[in-house]
Amino acid sequence: MKKIFIIFMILAIQSCSKSGGDEPDIVQDPDSVPDVENTAPTIPSKVFPTDGLLCTENPLEIRWDSSTDKEGDAISYEVELSQDNTFNNIIEKKTVSGTSTTLALEKGIQVHWRIRSKDSKGEYSNYSSTWNFYTEGEGMVNYLPFSPTLIYPTAFSKIEGSNVVLEWESSDVDGDPLSYDIYFGETTPPALLKENSLGSTWEVFINPNKTYYWKITVKDDNGGESIGDIWVFKS
Repeated sequence: MKKIFIIFMILAIQSCSKSGGDEPDIVQDPDSVPDVENTAPTIPSKVFPTDGLLCTENPLEIRWDSSTDKEGDAISYEVELSQDNTFNNIIEKKTVSGTSTTLALEKGIQVHWRIRSKDSKGEYSNYSSTWNFYTEGEGMVNYLPFSPTLIYPTAFSKIEGSNVVLEWESSDVDGDPLSYDIYFGETTPPALLKENSLGSTWEVFINPNKTYYWKITVKDDNGGESIGDIWVFKS
């Protein structure tokens, strides 16, 4: 009877030693926790100055609508102003937390502007589309036409067929009649194809498997002219 009691005590001790209370805690590796992906804020919408505007105020207040951020991060805005629509000649580059900024600009010049947003984690949105405007000059009787804008064919696109209609647009704050010099060819810079065209389209004939370059110079009837960028497409 004594032996049976001793055996029972040994089994009870072994059973207690295997209870869940003595199991070691499982520590999760922090490196195994997946990161939450941060997304960029939305692109801000431009408000003022509108595209093609002659601005009589200087300093000029530039305004836009606020962006949103999916993660609720704080947002700032990067505004760029340039004398060319490729933004190689930056006039002003400014980062602000609000939805407007006031800038003193040179008088009597054409200005292109765009904007993008940035969240507090450093993620940028894409740039907005580009708008251009003029600042009013002193004693200026004629403003240059706005640089021509590409419509068709889009940059670096591939064109099927043996002909294509080139298309662009421009405007003039004075309302002057405009004419266009058309440059086109397989070399860059392209050669003059047509001078003083009165329309904003021109049909050209092309060969297959070629790269074509073209640009437009827009002129008003008061001697003002603006030279456009060189555009490219393939056949």
